[in-house]
Amino acid sequence: MKNAVEQKYNKWIWILSITIPLVVAALFGVNLRKLGYDVEPLGFLPPIYASINGLTAIVLVTAIWAIKNGKRSLHEGLMKFAVVLSVLFLGMYVAYHMTSDSTKFGGEGAIRYAYYFILITHICLSIVIIPLVLVTYVRALAQRFDKHRKIAKIAFPLWLYVAVTGVVVYLMISPYYTH
Repeated sequence: MKNAVEQKYNKWIWILSITIPLVVAALFGVNLRKLGYDVEPLGFLPPIYASINGLTAIVLVTAIWAIKNGKRSLHEGLMKFAVVLSVLFLGMYVAYHMTSDSTKFGGEGAIRYAYYFILITHICLSIVIIPLVLVTYVRALAQRFDKHRKIAKIAFPLWLYVAVTGVVVYLMISPYYTH
């Protein structure tokens, strides 16, 4: 049976888990310059948001180390920081794509297939991770640590994969950015 904290946030988990990917997908298709707005392309953002992904991966691994070593307050703070980093990434990612033309991957052969495999799994899991992170977070808030640990064992490796592959995707496509 769910406790009051979980019930309170359950609706928000559903709303955010559906709304965030839909809004990102919709905004991804909006290019303000093509709509006639005089905005500068934010071409400086990709290395910044790739670095945020890298930092998120480091924070996640450090948070796991913290909890395994009994440092619950440190773990909690690091996990909140990881969520903030993910929100910052998302904002910058959307801002970049709303002001800049999409960059096409120029690699050929096997590297092209590897790139698209990594990109597609990164995108799909970035959608899946939203409810997993939210449920994991709410279970910690509700102090349902047995249930928190269960879902965290799924959420952690997926979130780490999304963070690391975000960096890999950037490194693979960065030679094709035009400035």
